[in-house]
Amino acid sequence: MSEPLTVTGLTRMVAAGFPLLLVAGSSEERCETLLQRASQALRNLPELRVWTCTGGFAGVAGSEEPLAGVRWAIEQASPGLFLFKDFEHFWEDPRLQRLLKDFARGRRAAGKSLVFFAGSPNLPAGLEREVTVLEQSLPDREELQAWLIAHREREPLLGQLLGADADPAPLLLAAQGLELREVEQALRLVRVSKGAGAAELIAALHRAKHQVIARTGIMEAVDNDLDPGQVGGMETLKGWMEKRERAFGLAGLSSGENLPKGVLLMGISGCGKSLFVKAIAARWHLPLFRLDMATVYAGTFGSPETSLRRACRMAEGLAPCVLWIDEIEAGISSAGFKAEGGAASRVLGYFLTWMQEKRAPVFVAATANAIEMLPAELLRKGRFDEIFYLALPGLAEREEIFAIHLRRRGLDPAAFQVGMLAHGSKGFSGAEIEQAVASACFEALSRQRPPIQQDLMEAIGRTVPLSVTMSEQIKKIEAWAFKRAVPASKSAER
Repeated sequence: MSEPLTVTGLTRMVAAGFPLLLVAGSSEERCETLLQRASQALRNLPELRVWTCTGGFAGVAGSEEPLAGVRWAIEQASPGLFLFKDFEHFWEDPRLQRLLKDFARGRRAAGKSLVFFAGSPNLPAGLEREVTVLEQSLPDREELQAWLIAHREREPLLGQLLGADADPAPLLLAAQGLELREVEQALRLVRVSKGAGAAELIAALHRAKHQVIARTGIMEAVDNDLDPGQVGGMETLKGWMEKRERAFGLAGLSSGENLPKGVLLMGISGCGKSLFVKAIAARWHLPLFRLDMATVYAGTFGSPETSLRRACRMAEGLAPCVLWIDEIEAGISSAGFKAEGGAASRVLGYFLTWMQEKRAPVFVAATANAIEMLPAELLRKGRFDEIFYLALPGLAEREEIFAIHLRRRGLDPAAFQVGMLAHGSKGFSGAEIEQAVASACFEALSRQRPPIQQDLMEAIGRTVPLSVTMSEQIKKIEAWAFKRAVPASKSAER
């Protein structure tokens, strides 16, 4: 397990005589700045020396070759701190490995540290026991705020956003999850736009964040413009959110302070699990990121446990946020957990540890259709704040859902007998009600007239709901959830 990279930790390691260090991260600039600060903290060390594969050490002829560069650094008589960039491409040279091993085990290592920067912590087997790995995380809130304040003198826009009376929270939330150079690029983009203000800068930071996540491929940034008022029913689930808003305040939740661990939403397909995840993020003004368990197991980004670890660390860097794990049972199941040595067992082990010990404000919203497949270890209290069961909507909820979808299409619900529609759609899910309204509007449009009550009744009559085609499976799910989950709705009339 790698250690986090901090100035204090690095200073102690250099002072203690750690000869070989590997910094795994994505920003050479931040790594170099941190090493310079560590070098200044240790007053007996000379200025940091930096090596690249194109220029070697500045002023040292012939040091471009990796072997020559390492040998030159080792042969310096005085203590020092040496940073090697681009070195992940040259690890496999056996002569280089021998030289580094001898240096790490010899007396010449005293007071001297060679630091290698790489995008990943992968090391040759021969050097794994010799090199201490440090992980460079994304800039936290304090580092971002310090950087923005340091640059506000040359950026008038930053001066306005970070003034005495301005609230910096929206800007910091938008910048969180980005490297400092990516924040600077967004600033330059806004600078060349005429009349750009705070909203444009925050939008540019969000676009940059979406591009970073798209490049990694392991998670998806969800554009969430949902109006929470468009979610019908689910009074218990809405009440759960309202209690936390009254206790901690909406501003406190949005900033990540006292943000709950998360919820597990289970139920029948089409009953609004995904919709409510979006409603949580929209209501608490948090960015939403989706993790597909199929991507974790695809092998594109390494082993499943490596992919999940990367996704969780990325979510922590983007915090406060909502991490939406869709169909969690597809990747974490009791069958996979019982398979000794299987990937699912290792994935579950890491996920359980992360859920229990994570310190970053990441609200995990997991959805499941077949919750009986999930292991008991995942369902116990402490992993999630609550487990909700989303059943088929009741009569009053169906009326509300019909009214919502009619208004979304520019129709007045008062012009329809919504109660009759709700009675006629018994056993329908929210998605099936939406499709019935869409089908009725299409039929009316094909006849070049506005939709009427008869169109909706005919669309309902043509629909065979899942409660009919999959009645046995639905009864099984309801029986499982009866004493194991909290009903998301208070309505008993179906």
